Amino acid sequence: MFNMQRSLWIVTAIIIIVLLGFPSFVHFYTDYLWFGALGFKGVFLRRISFEVGLGILVAAASFFFLFACWRRARKIALRDAFASYDSPLAQPVAGFAIAGISGIVAIAKGLEARTQWETLWRFIRAVSFGRADPIFGNDVGFYVFRLPFYSFLQGWLLALLGVALAGAAVILLADRVRESREGGSFWISKAAQAYLGTLAGGIALLLCVGHWLGRYNLLYSTRGVVFGASYTDVHAELLALNALVAVTGILAVLLPISARRRSWKAPLLLVGVWLGVSIVLRGLYPGIVQRYAVEPNEFQRERPYIEYNIAATLYAFDLENLSSVSMVPAREVTAKDVEENVETLRNVRLWDFAPLLRSYRQLQEIRSYYEFYGIDVDRYELGDERRQLMLSPRELDLRQLQNPTWVNLHLEFTHGYGVVASPVNEVTPTGQPIFFIKDLPPVSSVPIQVERPQIYYGESPSSYVLVKTSVKEFDYPMGDANVRTTYEGSGGVPIGSLWGRLLFATRFGDSRILFTDAILPESRIMFYRTINERVRRVAPFLRYDGDPYLVIAEGRLFWVQDAYTVTGRYPYAEPIVISADGGRREWINYIRNSVKVVVDAYNGSLDFYIVDEEDPLVRSWSAIFPGLFKSSSEMPAWLLSHRRYPMDLFRIQSEVYRTYHMTDPNTFYNKEDLWVSPVKDGKPMPPYYITMRLAQEDEAEFLIATPFLPVGKNNMIAWMAGRCDGDNYGELVVYDFPKQELIFGPSQVEALIDQHPEISSQLSLWSQRGSDVIRGQLMVIPLGDSILYVQPLYLRAENSDLPELKRVIVSTGGRVAWAQYFDDALSILLGTAPPRRPAVESEAVSRPEGVGAPDVSSLVREASESWTEAKEALSDGNWVEYGKALERLEEALRRLEEAVYGQGEQNP
Repeated sequence: MFNMQRSLWIVTAIIIIVLLGFPSFVHFYTDYLWFGALGFKGVFLRRISFEVGLGILVAAASFFFLFACWRRARKIALRDAFASYDSPLAQPVAGFAIAGISGIVAIAKGLEARTQWETLWRFIRAVSFGRADPIFGNDVGFYVFRLPFYSFLQGWLLALLGVALAGAAVILLADRVRESREGGSFWISKAAQAYLGTLAGGIALLLCVGHWLGRYNLLYSTRGVVFGASYTDVHAELLALNALVAVTGILAVLLPISARRRSWKAPLLLVGVWLGVSIVLRGLYPGIVQRYAVEPNEFQRERPYIEYNIAATLYAFDLENLSSVSMVPAREVTAKDVEENVETLRNVRLWDFAPLLRSYRQLQEIRSYYEFYGIDVDRYELGDERRQLMLSPRELDLRQLQNPTWVNLHLEFTHGYGVVASPVNEVTPTGQPIFFIKDLPPVSSVPIQVERPQIYYGESPSSYVLVKTSVKEFDYPMGDANVRTTYEGSGGVPIGSLWGRLLFATRFGDSRILFTDAILPESRIMFYRTINERVRRVAPFLRYDGDPYLVIAEGRLFWVQDAYTVTGRYPYAEPIVISADGGRREWINYIRNSVKVVVDAYNGSLDFYIVDEEDPLVRSWSAIFPGLFKSSSEMPAWLLSHRRYPMDLFRIQSEVYRTYHMTDPNTFYNKEDLWVSPVKDGKPMPPYYITMRLAQEDEAEFLIATPFLPVGKNNMIAWMAGRCDGDNYGELVVYDFPKQELIFGPSQVEALIDQHPEISSQLSLWSQRGSDVIRGQLMVIPLGDSILYVQPLYLRAENSDLPELKRVIVSTGGRVAWAQYFDDALSILLGTAPPRRPAVESEAVSRPEGVGAPDVSSLVREASESWTEAKEALSDGNWVEYGKALERLEEALRRLEEAVYGQGEQNP
């Protein structure tokens, strides 16, 4: 009966363990299948083995060490001639207790240590930086790869020895305390003292190692005027640490010897010396040196350390090879500047992201369940010219489904569809964007074709979907009968078997996966479908740019996600804070855009391309995870032509450079030439992408740029650009403007705009009529030897969410002009007759050959009717019809202009 009851308890325990552990197993195994489907099975297993292996190794080592220490202590206590025979240590349960407590502590240590797998493997795969620190002469790789592991190892062993000493003391002294209460005397055996002394000596040795490692951590000191070891750290703190190393080293040797001799005078004296050194040399002396030796002569004392900080920071943030160009701008833009910079002016971005996103949503979402989440800007070759385009994918927003059944959410509405693209500088007569790619299915008026428009992987929040099922997927709306499709790609994880159904039904807590009849043998399940989540699952040790951008290439849609290698362990480099995963804030002082990740929007495949082969961090990760990264030579040609300088990296570098352009130590110390970024509405103005020709270059190129202002002033002091094209990719260029001359800054130009009588009165009039005036980002564009300022102006009706680009404001040399179109505004600014504006291309049907031009009155009537229809559609909230009416109006106005001015006349 007893055996039966025990067996029942064992079986029950096994069932409970299985039930509790099965969901964790399912999550682990389905992740394994997901990695395998992407071709990264080795990456998954390697990372898991690193993490689990380190946890087991540390737990096992901790268990055997503690168990051996405490077992030895128990033997010593039991061998003691004065030990009582009724001591609890003599009972068998004492051995089990020692083993149990050792196991609990060991498991805790293993769980704590498993998160340090990156530290261990970066130590194993350490790479040299080829640069030495200026104080100790160690390669930077020592601080980035080796020192963190040494610190982890020292901390783990110190904690372990501390627990071992405490446990051994309890074991050895418990009976002695009880006997002293009974007999009135307290006595410890020589063996017990020797054993405790040996453990204490081990702790002293680890403290000695900690002080030794602490010497290197001085390179991260924040005591001085800059980050890194200061004069006080090098001449006072370092002295204290060296003294503490010597004292604790001697103490580690004396403790075991003194314990065996039962003479504690020397160790106690050394403990007193250690405390004294800690208080005097490490506590008081550095403060005295700082106050009386450094502060009265701060610059002279700190100068070499300022130089170390400047050099390290410039290298760590990749600003060391930045090109600086001294530029004395001409007073104003001239006609010659315009003639020599045609491509720049053809690609001036007039559409801000927020107004254009609203227009996309109103004119091109088509259905409520579609959503444009953001807009990207990039350059494309359109025949013989390169144009800067803005584009956005039409993704699926399941929250807007009118009938969110399980079938609709997981079987039918599985993907977004198509993309919308428009040039950055073209506008209809009514102020709407010109669409190069639009509608469903995508219609393209330029040589960019989208042959695979389905978007299964993107930026939109998404749940799992099942594809290649017996249920046809919704593809896109078409009249009363929607177009349906079946997935033809390789994305997702196979789910056709009963075992697969059971796994994923358990993972997602959805039994309908198990019982649906829609799943076929070839069916697949897609999950982790957002770009950020997808790349982070594969390579969580990288940091990622906040905005992946879409590229149309080879008839397909691809997402490009910039990834960074970072560390906060670069000696002397000034740290900054960035946002990390999960909303965390992380301090870093080294960053490289070493990797670009390409995600296929249809198949979800991931390709990690190394773009900076010289970066030691990515070389280390590549050695840790062989097969994860591809070399830059394997990049497809389309990716090379669509590389963008990452926005987040450029923000970080510009933030650092506004201080660290001061390379002279005296200027840096006094902060005489500190720069700031322009501010609008209390927020820093974001950098902007632009196509322009840099000084001393023959051709225009795609750049990211931002201006700088002197701190406390509004005039512009510099302009910074990151290059994106060809072999120049990744280079930074700065135009330094003279400090003795006034170069208008963005806020000063906006003040000039506000003071312009015509503009001011018109803005007031529009505001009084209930329209919302939206002033776009003011862009600073170096044009030849002068500077052009451009700001778009939008109007949004009170009862509408459809902004219209109504005016373009341009400025140079303190003068301001505006017009409905950019070329007209520029002509007014230059004082030349406005040229005839080319007719805006439209998708309307062209006039058949042989048919004469209509008369003006009929065209005016046609335009008036189209405008009336547009207003009626707007009042009804029918955005599709509103867009069509605007297109008809646009075509009528174009033909009217052609009829009035003819083909060869000038527009007066």
